[in-house]
Amino acid sequence: MGIGAVVVLPILAIFWIAASGADDTWGHIVANVIPRATGRTLSLLLMIGAVTAFFGILSAWLVTSFEFPGRRLLSAALVLPLAIPSYLAAYSYGEFLDFTGPVQTWYRQVFGYRSARDYWFPEIRSIGGAVTVLSSVLYPYVYLACRSMFAMQGRAAADVARTLGAGPLRVFLKVQMPMARPAIMIGLTLVMMEALNDIGAVEYLGVNTLTFSIYDTWLNRGNLPGAAQIASVMLIVVALLIVIERRARQRQRFAGNRTTMQNAVRPRLSGARGGLAVTLCALPLIFGFLIPVSVLGRFAFARLDMFADPRLVEALWNSMAVSAAAALVAVTLGFVLTYAARSEQSPLASFAGRIASHGYGVPGTVLAIGVLIPLAGFDNALDGYLRTHFGISTGLLLSGTGFAIVYACTVRFMTMAEGSLDAGFQKLSPHLDMAARALGRNRRQTLVSVLLPNMHPALLTAALFVFIETMKELSATIMLRPFNFNTLATLVYEDASRAKIEDSSVAAIIIIAAGLIPVLFVSRSLDRAR
Repeated sequence: MGIGAVVVLPILAIFWIAASGADDTWGHIVANVIPRATGRTLSLLLMIGAVTAFFGILSAWLVTSFEFPGRRLLSAALVLPLAIPSYLAAYSYGEFLDFTGPVQTWYRQVFGYRSARDYWFPEIRSIGGAVTVLSSVLYPYVYLACRSMFAMQGRAAADVARTLGAGPLRVFLKVQMPMARPAIMIGLTLVMMEALNDIGAVEYLGVNTLTFSIYDTWLNRGNLPGAAQIASVMLIVVALLIVIERRARQRQRFAGNRTTMQNAVRPRLSGARGGLAVTLCALPLIFGFLIPVSVLGRFAFARLDMFADPRLVEALWNSMAVSAAAALVAVTLGFVLTYAARSEQSPLASFAGRIASHGYGVPGTVLAIGVLIPLAGFDNALDGYLRTHFGISTGLLLSGTGFAIVYACTVRFMTMAEGSLDAGFQKLSPHLDMAARALGRNRRQTLVSVLLPNMHPALLTAALFVFIETMKELSATIMLRPFNFNTLATLVYEDASRAKIEDSSVAAIIIIAAGLIPVLFVSRSLDRAR
């Protein structure tokens, strides 16, 4: 239960500080901030959900149900946009579609325009631009969930529908889509939670969401209770998303036989149909991966000397230190939870695991407020006590150091560690424990000599996921970092805020390269599962 309390404490702190705010502050926020920010946020989420659902479901259906040119390559490559943090995609699109960028330059040359007053061009810094950018890098959540579901679906249901006269499209809409509904809802929920967590992209693109309102109210206006009040509203939105996702999956039960889509013969698409399938699968890959990488890679290649920049080296070291610490803590706590659930099999251990796994649903900006309050309270109490009794000032031991970032990232990404470790334990038969105990090993010896060696792959996977996600995290890091403390993500954010996208490209490429590791790992795991 202590680990569950680590996760719950920041959430309770948010509501406590929100309730301590002045009534006039709450009145101003309700009248002027929340309605507009909530309206923009909901509009953004609905449009992103529609776009990611279209491309994620359609591409997953095509690569699992049909054979067409480049299918195997596209099936693996469609996962790659997960390696692109949303704020990096926004910065690259801002340069790509800018007046001096390649698209508008080509457009002026082709049609003979001389200035921006001579023609109309879509504005990337708008809610439409935010939908395009965020959808391009978030659709893989839907794609992965649906690809796995379509691959596991029994072929019998589709074959029966075909014998009754239904065409491929009708089978997809009437049979396969309803059967994949649980996976679709899981994917869309993850998409919307990631969109809610974003702060770098929406700020750069000029969309005032609830997340940015929290950041602006706290850091720019110095109103922490007001930020906590907005955060409490945002937590309610997150809770509604989770409830909707669970209600949508309620009573959804489907069973399939062993004839899955993976071992069935796929109909071949050729000619115009094959070209259309390739186009529909290639478009999200182009927008979500190739464009950002090409823009940032071109800038980075022209600045190879910046790889030795002391600012970059220091930020890289800080990123690795914070990420390694968060990975170590999250994996340790996650292992304790999963091992307790395996060995004890008690309702208390199961309940603690469920509580600890809810941190991922809390956006980074919200979590930053909840983490800062208890840590600052502890620092102030300790400093006051030591000043009074010993005349010693400790300063900010926890809230003014990287510990706050590690705490926030541990809470947010413990779900990944716990899920990977639970999957690892599921592959180990309970009879291993019983056999070791029957051979005279006690509980500690069984853990050290039997379970841990067999759990090495799961432990490394969990640590890798938490490490990379912490390295990419911006929302919590930008709000909790100490003075003169930069990670790669905050270094990119600072340069982009000063309109120095080119200078930020080197750090951005390092983040993308690191993010490719777990993405390729996931894609390879899916291929093995076939």
